[in-house]
Amino acid sequence: MNIKNLEQWMQNIKVTNLVNADVEVVNNTPLVMMGKGRQGAVFQISDDICVKVFGNTEDCDREYYALSLGQQTSLFPKLYGKGPLYIVMEIINGVDLREFLQSQPLTQALSAKLIEMLITFKKIGYERIDHHKRQVYLQPDGSLKVIDVARTIWRDRVYPYPRKLLTSLGEENKAIFMAHVQEMAPELYMEWLHYIRMEEISRQITELLLPQEPDKNKIKNLSNSLLTTADEKNYVVLLQGLVHKVFKEEWIKTMIARGADPEKVMEKIDAHWDKLEQSFESRHPESDSGYEGQRRFEGDRNSKGERDSKGERDSRRGKSFEGDRGRHSKGAKGGKGGKGKYYSGDRYDYRNHRDDKRDKNKGKDKKRR
Repeated sequence: MNIKNLEQWMQNIKVTNLVNADVEVVNNTPLVMMGKGRQGAVFQISDDICVKVFGNTEDCDREYYALSLGQQTSLFPKLYGKGPLYIVMEIINGVDLREFLQSQPLTQALSAKLIEMLITFKKIGYERIDHHKRQVYLQPDGSLKVIDVARTIWRDRVYPYPRKLLTSLGEENKAIFMAHVQEMAPELYMEWLHYIRMEEISRQITELLLPQEPDKNKIKNLSNSLLTTADEKNYVVLLQGLVHKVFKEEWIKTMIARGADPEKVMEKIDAHWDKLEQSFESRHPESDSGYEGQRRFEGDRNSKGERDSKGERDSRRGKSFEGDRGRHSKGAKGGKGGKGKYYSGDRYDYRNHRDDKRDKNKGKDKKRR
């Protein structure tokens, strides 16, 4: 083969990828096009050698890599060379499986060869253990050859069974092939059947869900049962549990990174947290919790804590959350008005606020004396 002529020919062949269609080809060379597909077009160089020209370098690299993985087997065409947009390889003759099954039955021997083909795919490292019947060629000696294997590698998602092969066989030959698999490899048959059933159930669920329009008002009303901030005491318990959980998770990560025993770390954290809880409860008995009032969240412009009908701020007691634009807790930055309760995330928590107030009062008493 004259490499000089090949390079010149490749410069005069233009292959363009199209969306959901075979490539568009402009051929200004004496080479005869043997066929084309979604990724490229094949041109005959000699009786035994052809060149496949691609529309983009990614498909070319995929195909070459996939074919190179199988060069130690007899299943793939031999490789002779590669350029940025072309691959020189052996011509695969014979009859493809699609044409063969139009006039011939799917025998158990042929089904066995198809299973062996999938085993080879798995063995050499293909990610998609599948292939369309039109890309499988039967040779005169009864062996198989496959082409167009670019899409068998570098896949983000693949079917866990040979879906493309089974679908391409048609319903009748699919049933025959599955019967052969059941007889020769019963465990493999049960696994494929499981995935086929899961796919069918998924399709039925999708058909039910797609046309349905949810009742948004109903969901809105029913979702109130999931709210947890209306019950004051329950809210504090849940918030405390959340903070405890986050603290515990982050501290365990830190200690494990330092090589500590996670079980011992968890025990110490639980003991430390229990001690804190007991200390807090002794300093703030339930009777002094001051759970009256209402909380306001950022964005509640119509809440009673904003402004009354006279345009003045409501002086009722309320609890504020970090992010409230109109927070009226005295300890919060920019706050005005009534007594506020402080939650985790505020600049000062409720306990520190009370301690500060107590210290200030003591200072005033000393001055008076």
